[in-house]
Amino acid sequence: MTDPAPRGRGRRAAGIWPLVHAERAALAADLADLTGEQWATPSLCTGLSGREVLAHLTSSASLNGVRWLAGVIRCRFDFDKQVAMRLAEQLGATAAETHDRFRRVITSTTKPPLPVMAMLGETIVHAEDIRRPLGIRHDYPIETLTQVAEYYRGSDLVVAAKRRIAGLRLVATDGPFTTGSGPLVSGTTLALVMATTGRSVYCDELDGDGVEILRDRRDMT
Repeated sequence: MTDPAPRGRGRRAAGIWPLVHAERAALAADLADLTGEQWATPSLCTGLSGREVLAHLTSSASLNGVRWLAGVIRCRFDFDKQVAMRLAEQLGATAAETHDRFRRVITSTTKPPLPVMAMLGETIVHAEDIRRPLGIRHDYPIETLTQVAEYYRGSDLVVAAKRRIAGLRLVATDGPFTTGSGPLVSGTTLALVMATTGRSVYCDELDGDGVEILRDRRDMT
C-alpha cells in the first residue's frame, strides 16, 4: 500500500505556494516607487536596511537544498555568515536592481531545506520588517495569518517562536487563532505573529499580563 503522507504533504505545500507568491507580489508592488532614502531606511532586522532584507528574501527564493548545503560548508557551518553571503549575492548594484531581482522570483518555488510554511512565514515577517519602518500598511488575509501563527506556535525552526511563547496564552482579537495557557497576550493575529518572532515593537499593540514577559524574550534565539 502506498503511504498517503507524502502525497498529503505535497497537496498542503501546493496550497501554500500561491499564498507565498501573492505576498511577494504585494510587497514588490508596495516597494515599486520608493526613493533612495526610503530604500536605506533601517528595517526591523537589526543592522539591515529594507533593501537588504528584500535581497535576503530573493536569496531564500533562489536557494535550493544543494546550494544551501554547499554554502553552509563553504562558511564552515556559520549560518549567519551563509545568510550574509547569499544576501550580498542578490543585493545588486542599485536599489532598482535589488527590486527587479525580487520581482523575478515572485513565483519561484525554489527553497532551502525548510517547510513551505516556513517560507510563507518568512515572507510575511520580513515584509513587515520592511513595511513597518516605512509606514506602509498591508491587509493580509486573516486565513493566511492564522496559518502562519499556527505554524510558529509549534516551531523553533530558524526562529525560536515556540520557546518564546512557552507558558503564555495567546488570543487573536481578529481571527480564530488561540494557543497555550498562562498569562494572557491578546491582539491582532499580525501583531501576535510579529511579537512571536521577536519583533518587540509589536508588543505595543498587544494587551494582557503576558505582554511584558513576551517583550523580555525578544532576543531569544
